[in-house]
Amino acid sequence: MSRIERLIQNYKRFLSVNPWDKQIAGAQKIWFAVYDKTDERKLRVQLDEFELATKAEGHTWKTVDVTNEFADWMASLEYREIYFENPGDLEMTLAEFEIHVGNRIKKELDSASENTVVAIHGIASLYAFLKVSNLMNKVQSSVKGRLLVFFPGEYEKGVYRLLDARDGWNYLALPITTQEGILSA
Repeated sequence: MSRIERLIQNYKRFLSVNPWDKQIAGAQKIWFAVYDKTDERKLRVQLDEFELATKAEGHTWKTVDVTNEFADWMASLEYREIYFENPGDLEMTLAEFEIHVGNRIKKELDSASENTVVAIHGIASLYAFLKVSNLMNKVQSSVKGRLLVFFPGEYEKGVYRLLDARDGWNYLALPITTQEGILSA
């Protein structure tokens, strides 16, 4: 069984044994599906399996692909040519980009019901431009159902590391991993 197949299997088990408490905090409604960064393409090919598993448990499914979010945002900027000439100047506007991505995700969360899994993929493409931890803090209050973040990186002893590169952070999100079993807490 491949790592992604094991992740799907663990997600199915996770869904079946975790009743949805509507009274918990937004941060506790966030799930990170943690997988090896080298498995990104394999995961994308099998995203439908996560949707099928979600629907089989009686929940609805909605995806948010943030892969092209930075390119689309850059293309919309009036002074984008200046940033291409002087990339260092872009750092001043990255806070605006983080707000932009947060607003995009919040919009999807706001239109979802308490029975919906909103799944974000393509998060690795945001690596150099924002911190996932900051993004989650911005959107957690908008989570009604569950937010599933496909997370290419590591989870160990309560610490998440995107792409195995950046310093990790502790976060309340529940991990779903490729390890044997449901969680690797």
